[in-house]
Amino acid sequence: MVSARRPSRPGTSLAGIDARLPLLICCLVVAVAAFLGTTATANAHASLLRSTPNEGVVLPAAPAEIVLGFSEAVMPLVIELSAPDGGAARLAAKAVGTDLTIAWPAQDTAGTYLLSWRAVSADGHPVGGALSFSIGRPSATPPTAAEPNDGARTFAIWSARLALYLGLFLGVGGAFALAWLEPGKNSGRGATAAFVVLGLIAAPVSFGLQGLDAMGAPLGFFGSVMAWQAATATSYGSTTTMAFLALAMALPALAVTGRPARWLSLGGLAGTGMALAASGHASAAAPQWLTVPMVFVHGTGIAFWTGALLPLGLAWREGGEAAEAALRRFSMAIPYVLAALLAAGLVLAIVQVETPLALWRSDYGRLLLLKLALAALLLLLAGINRWRLTRPALAEQAAAQRWLVRSIAVETMLMVAILGVVAGFRFTPPPRVLAIEAAEPAATHIHAAEAMADLAISPGHAGRASASIVVMTGDFGPLDARGVMLRLSRPGSAEIKAEGYKPGDGTWRIDDLDLPAAGTWSVAIDVDISDSRRTTLNGDVLIRPEPGW
Repeated sequence: MVSARRPSRPGTSLAGIDARLPLLICCLVVAVAAFLGTTATANAHASLLRSTPNEGVVLPAAPAEIVLGFSEAVMPLVIELSAPDGGAARLAAKAVGTDLTIAWPAQDTAGTYLLSWRAVSADGHPVGGALSFSIGRPSATPPTAAEPNDGARTFAIWSARLALYLGLFLGVGGAFALAWLEPGKNSGRGATAAFVVLGLIAAPVSFGLQGLDAMGAPLGFFGSVMAWQAATATSYGSTTTMAFLALAMALPALAVTGRPARWLSLGGLAGTGMALAASGHASAAAPQWLTVPMVFVHGTGIAFWTGALLPLGLAWREGGEAAEAALRRFSMAIPYVLAALLAAGLVLAIVQVETPLALWRSDYGRLLLLKLALAALLLLLAGINRWRLTRPALAEQAAAQRWLVRSIAVETMLMVAILGVVAGFRFTPPPRVLAIEAAEPAATHIHAAEAMADLAISPGHAGRASASIVVMTGDFGPLDARGVMLRLSRPGSAEIKAEGYKPGDGTWRIDDLDLPAAGTWSVAIDVDISDSRRTTLNGDVLIRPEPGW
């Protein structure tokens, strides 16, 4: 093997590449991240917070409309109303701010109705659910919602995303490594090209599966026009388009050498980061000027690190001066890449998780802990490579070189495992979103001929809460009541009775409520108007389950 201290051959540009690589990576990351940060808009993963009518309520007559209120603006995909007589009809929904307004059809059959809905939020993830209520009386056999979990579809979505990640990180990242770390070296080109082709196939497949996910349709509808049209309504379409372009630049980069290969692979690396920043939980979190660039930095950093592993391992298996030079370049650049990658990951974890308790009390947090555990093993292995194996390997110690090749293979497998965990984030909202939902008040409006009231219980979940009540006359005029009493009851729980007080802002307040259970609670608001006038307003309010942290 050629000595590690042997200079490069005259006439080559390897020394120039050595000097420019860390600076070029830093400039690329800063420039694109700044651009993404200035063009981003604030959005979050959507969650249903309220509905009119409430879940489980019995109405005396058909409502004029149904309103679904979300934590952010959504786009309706599928709205279906199941009637007591077994019939079903697709309905149109109008987006008004963060609400979806659905006009009631010409339907007044007494019994229980089920409104099934699916919508897409700004992060590209579909959300869905069902609202059940009755007109006149509940049905003996009410309609039920279809099982929301399709195991085959879920596995297909996860598999396609993992394949796309492998194409981006091992394929595009590998093309970048071959062009910049191992110019002219053929080790790993075939394997890298295979991963690029895998990604090119996975991108449209993942896009089509997104349409099925958006509609809640089974795999049999994969080829339907409706599914692909539904996919275009989500921001994930931007991700798959950018990913496909990044992969399309990486493939010819593997067929050429020199400057064309370097610039094509550099464009592919930038496209990888932009694809990841175009959709997803993290890139949709506020503040956008911070989170979108951080996703880009994190994604490009992982692509650089992961992409270099396969070419380096195969190059060292063959040995030679080119392998030594590639390891030197990688060792010179990776500390900067790791610093940026870890800093960006820390920022995104803080934004998404918000509180340490959520790490083990939420599905998202437990997935993140698994990812962090695998990443810790990966960093430990990388540290051993750098401080225990790299110098002996460059000094041509055969045992160190063999261990380095094995260690790189284990690093690659750990990276694949981490990507598999990351693909699972699609199926669980982050604690940040759950916290928004938990803090939202539970509200209801009760209207009678003599008086009406707006009740808001905050937070709107089981546990300790406070209530705010605004009372008015039946024609929306001011009502100077002498007293207000709130009574809450539900089967299996003792009645809660609390007297309100006036804080001076025109509302009645109750500061100490203890709601022991989630579900639909019956509301009775006793309004003392005068010595001879008292009225009781009756309604319902939906209380959400208490969060796990």
